[in-house]
Amino acid sequence: MTFAPEPAVTGGQETSQTRLLRRGVDLLCRADPELAALLDAEVDHQAATLAMIASASAADPSVLAAGGAALSNVTAEGYPGARYHPGAVHFDAVERLAVERAKEAFGAQYANVQPHSCSSANFSVLSALIPVGGVLLGLDLDAGGHLTHGSPASVTGRHFSAVHYGLDEHGHLDYDSVADLARAHCPAVIVAGASAYPRVIDFARFRAIADSVGAYLLADISHIAGLVVTGEHPSPIDHAHITTTSTYKQLGGPRGGLILSGREHRAAGPDGHTPLARLMQQAVFPRSQGTPSPAAIAAKARALDLVTTPEFKDTARRIVENAAALAAAFTASGHHVLTGGTDNHMVLLGVLHRGLTGVVAERALEECGILANRNRIPGDTKPPLVAGGLRLGTNLLAQRGMGPAEMAACARLVDTVLDATRPDGDTAYHLDPRVRDGVRGEVAELCARFPLPFAHDEPAGAFAGHPPHETGARL
Repeated sequence: MTFAPEPAVTGGQETSQTRLLRRGVDLLCRADPELAALLDAEVDHQAATLAMIASASAADPSVLAAGGAALSNVTAEGYPGARYHPGAVHFDAVERLAVERAKEAFGAQYANVQPHSCSSANFSVLSALIPVGGVLLGLDLDAGGHLTHGSPASVTGRHFSAVHYGLDEHGHLDYDSVADLARAHCPAVIVAGASAYPRVIDFARFRAIADSVGAYLLADISHIAGLVVTGEHPSPIDHAHITTTSTYKQLGGPRGGLILSGREHRAAGPDGHTPLARLMQQAVFPRSQGTPSPAAIAAKARALDLVTTPEFKDTARRIVENAAALAAAFTASGHHVLTGGTDNHMVLLGVLHRGLTGVVAERALEECGILANRNRIPGDTKPPLVAGGLRLGTNLLAQRGMGPAEMAACARLVDTVLDATRPDGDTAYHLDPRVRDGVRGEVAELCARFPLPFAHDEPAGAFAGHPPHETGARL
């Protein structure tokens, strides 16, 4: 494989784990060259693609190595010190380490690192706090909410009676409406969080609303967790009763989720006496999950160590600066930038006024080596698989070491593609091959000047990205 790990040494000798990983890579290449070639192609594809996906980041090679550890062979239901299987002594230590690092990174007093995703974390929390048929108040999907915030397409919209709040005329969260809906419906849980909202979320205001009706507040920070860790976005940890997040979208970790709690971790659950921390333990195992993924938890532990470094803080600052610069560049080009800008990593564009749909814009950009995803927007007239908007993010651009100066080039490339795309209905289109080839060339050159951290040799911690404008090692 292209990126086999370099020998790790302890006391001058290669470690057992490194030998195992090296042997595994060698065996894969010799025994299953078809699969090995596909995996290699993905590494090369990521290195040469301008990924402006808001829900993605690149994991440090050390995180990937932890995720491929022999720990995967351990079966251990339950929690450290209370497993239902023997042989978990090292996994117990790894999970305890991950828990402590999660608490340190987020300033939390409780952490559960076992959820397989933020979606499963959300369902665990909601099912513990809301009876079947009980009321859940969350952000509407078309306003930037998430499926697990009560969408009828999700189990959360089927198990619970979901009520949804939206945005005001400026595209910002309508807190007055949240308060009115809370008074009218008396929800058991209010969800504060979004998957497509580019502005700061006022968690303190959400908590005041929740307190006014006796509701629990759940903060889903899956998209902004890296900004929360570094102080680039206000933290909900001591405002919300429970906070959830994924570990891959902005934390550079493996696929997985976390459940966190701050000063409310000892607050009583719905039964009036069980502390929330204990309730969350039970909610994950045995209520909604069985065996955890030990290697994934090891990868979470590694990623949670990296997010507390000065390098990660620098990258988070660059993420926010880049997003603001990208939004400004799109506005200057005449694009419809929702809310007029951004406070986080995300830029949302409406494309219907250009005669395009979200899916046409997405596919045309991908043809040119640029990744962004279709997204429904407020007032959207198109179905979800078509959509009238485009969601872009700057996580991976910042990890490449790009700064605000490069955002003008990124916006220009996107604008060039969209301007040359001729739609044929909602999903079909024609793109001038000369434009496609020209943009592909510029994308390749930009990616070569600003390689992803895993694309060349660096010391551990490379996830944090490169200093802006670095032009050193190449692919």
